[in-house]
Amino acid sequence: MAFDVFGTVVDWRSGVARDAAPVLARLGRSDIDPHAFADGWRKRYQPALEEVRSGRRPFVILDTLHREALEDLLRHHAIDPATLDEDTLVDLTHAWHRLDPWPDAVEGLARLKTRYPVVTLSNGNIALMLDMARRARLPWDAILGAEVSRVYKPLPESYLATARMLAVDPAELCLVAAHHSDLAAARAAGLQTAYVDRPLEYGGRPAPDANDAQAWEFSVDSLTRLADQLCR
Repeated sequence: MAFDVFGTVVDWRSGVARDAAPVLARLGRSDIDPHAFADGWRKRYQPALEEVRSGRRPFVILDTLHREALEDLLRHHAIDPATLDEDTLVDLTHAWHRLDPWPDAVEGLARLKTRYPVVTLSNGNIALMLDMARRARLPWDAILGAEVSRVYKPLPESYLATARMLAVDPAELCLVAAHHSDLAAARAAGLQTAYVDRPLEYGGRPAPDANDAQAWEFSVDSLTRLADQLCR
């Protein structure tokens, strides 16, 4: 079983807002809501990935794209990144390394791991995924994904390369994700699919890909519910 991570296993919005809040406070920017700041950072995610997916830019890891997006976001709010010290910029970029798991995630992964190999299939780079896993106690069997395949989701090769690395046919690999667009791309590449509903990922707002829902092989509201279905 391969897992999307941001939004599916961990709560990126709350974690980024938590770490952004003291930085914004030190800058005297009480007018910027930390959760809105997190949303703005995440909004720059797909356009940055598309520069790499399209071939307009050579592959770079997500930490690099996150740092560039942060600097762009600061400028959008009339904050010159050059006025912040490097340690602050690095530490805030690494907010994405310190995200908390959803309440069901660790237990659900541990139970699924008793029956299936559980790996990441994330756009996050290895150091990011490793830091997150150690802090949040996420019991991955392997950290795979974009830095290993050198391909960002949802390009087909990102899913197919993961199957090859695991020495399984695509149909033997199940992507678990909270995003219909990710699952649709995985299905088109021949993978099985499991949808996990995360209504709070965007603070209760509908997900951008809410209209892309299909009849997935599995559809649950937590990883523990997925384990209930698959580990009987």
